Amino acid sequence: MKGTFVAVVGPSGVGKDSLIDFARARLEASGRVAFVRRVVTRQAHGGSEDHDSLDAAAFAAAEAAGEFALNWDAYGLRYGLPITLENDLAAGRVVVANLSRGAVPALLARYSDAVVVSVRAERDVIAQRLANRGRETEDSIRRRLERSVAAPLPTSTVEIDNSGPLEVAGSQFVQLLQDVAGLVGV
Repeated sequence: MKGTFVAVVGPSGVGKDSLIDFARARLEASGRVAFVRRVVTRQAHGGSEDHDSLDAAAFAAAEAAGEFALNWDAYGLRYGLPITLENDLAAGRVVVANLSRGAVPALLARYSDAVVVSVRAERDVIAQRLANRGRETEDSIRRRLERSVAAPLPTSTVEIDNSGPLEVAGSQFVQLLQDVAGLVGV
């Protein structure tokens, strides 16, 4: 049985990691859904996603060694998804990862049956979330809000609005993952 890759995309501050964490808390124990830990050229701290860190040289070496299924650049950082995610796909699991919208073409070239979930939120909600992180200046927040990604998303993209309470969007995301994984009543 072959699993399904579910890519969660959307602008910074829409709550992608919050949705993923919400789903992880409810579905990881099922054994049917795997959540990918990204590798980033940024040190982890309390205000950022839980990720593995590599410096630029180590990231480049890992990339050259074929250790990433997908990788991309954004905001002056490098991001990668470990090739080991393919073990979960081969085992028939649903694999969930936070992905850049710009990396969707590479995703679909490698995993043609991937499901893309586009998370959106109202602009003022995104601005407040970015400010609450405490990682960026007001100017960098403005630039993030104005950023446009030219890569088109597939027509099959599932959209989730995360402007309101996390439980609303989170429940929608969990239901989608349950449907993809064939889970009932989890």
